[in-house]
Amino acid sequence: MPAPPRRLPRWRDLEPFLKTRPWHADAVERRLARCVTVDDVERLARRRVPGAVFDYVHSGAESEVSLARNRDAFADVELRPTAWDAVGDPDTSTTLLGRPAAAPIVLAPTGYSRLSHHTGERAVAAAAAYAGMPYTLSTYGTTSIGDVAEAAPTGRNWFQFYVMRDRAVTDQHLAEAREHGYEAVMITIDTTVTGLKRKDLRNGFAIPPQLTLRTFADMARHPGWVANILTTEPLRFATFPAGSPYGLWGMSNQHREQRLRPSDVTTIKEQFGGPVVVKGVLSLSDAVRSVDAGADAIVLSNHGGRQLDRSPVPLELLPQVVDAVGDRAEVYLDSGVRSGADVVAALALGARAVLIGRPYLYGLMVGGQRGVDRVLEILTSEMERTMSLVGVSRVDELRPEHVRLRRS
Repeated sequence: MPAPPRRLPRWRDLEPFLKTRPWHADAVERRLARCVTVDDVERLARRRVPGAVFDYVHSGAESEVSLARNRDAFADVELRPTAWDAVGDPDTSTTLLGRPAAAPIVLAPTGYSRLSHHTGERAVAAAAAYAGMPYTLSTYGTTSIGDVAEAAPTGRNWFQFYVMRDRAVTDQHLAEAREHGYEAVMITIDTTVTGLKRKDLRNGFAIPPQLTLRTFADMARHPGWVANILTTEPLRFATFPAGSPYGLWGMSNQHREQRLRPSDVTTIKEQFGGPVVVKGVLSLSDAVRSVDAGADAIVLSNHGGRQLDRSPVPLELLPQVVDAVGDRAEVYLDSGVRSGADVVAALALGARAVLIGRPYLYGLMVGGQRGVDRVLEILTSEMERTMSLVGVSRVDELRPEHVRLRRS
């Protein structure tokens, strides 16, 4: 067959190849615009903060077996589409604790958020409110209960707390959360003592950061981060009064209640007068006892692999817990969620919603609130695309037949 005749290209032939991406004058916007996945955001985050800060967020407990297994479980998921029911414009909205949410995603409690970016919890709460998702302030947050409420006055703010041996401290937290209009409280039950993260120990991680020769050299490579920390409000555990022994670094094990009981859930629900979520459930019996005690929702969680290493993987535990208590309480899941496809898999296996922590902290490191906004955009768009390809138009249409754990 003879070759087609050659000719000189014309401008209209070249024009389609010369289109460029929109250029952003702002450096943060340029960085975030290049991020397509949470992994992209994580890679940028590693360069934005000192190594000890990144390791605190990124690492897991002990040998990090649970950390790896959480991700392995999601990687092992097979999504099963129904092509004849393909959907072009799926709806990710749902209800959580009886109120609407734009997507079945809750921003989990994370301590020390102002280490990731000086705007800290304020930025995260504002991003969650803008996206229409609940945000959970940690007991060990670096912004106060009142300041978070002021930063996100229209947000669905939840407060996570640890029961303290001195119940007056817990009572004060509950009263303050109620006073500032927090919608729900979340009691964490898997942290009577703190798991050991070896990287933190080797890095000498502390609040406030301790200056050693090694940490000084590390911080010197991040002058912007240092300047922001030094020129904004002092870094402290802001949910406790200034000077309180409960706000001292390294003292949490001595102050937290070491013997929690299901009756604590009942008491807290009566005291707070609103929904109570129990986080850190890792057995069928704890799920049943939590719901029997009055929990409105439970979170299957191994703390993102940061507490007991070699603990059960929440995704693998999910179906049996949903079968046992899913008709009496909402069942949430965290630990290992990194994409919208992960969210879809968890919902198909029966979860009402997922919690995310590390992903939004990476976004915070890269660009403050704009970074968190970008992470939530990524997760939502991935979720919409996955739902379309699976063939469902609403999250409540996701069923176990849409997913399989390949090793099961």
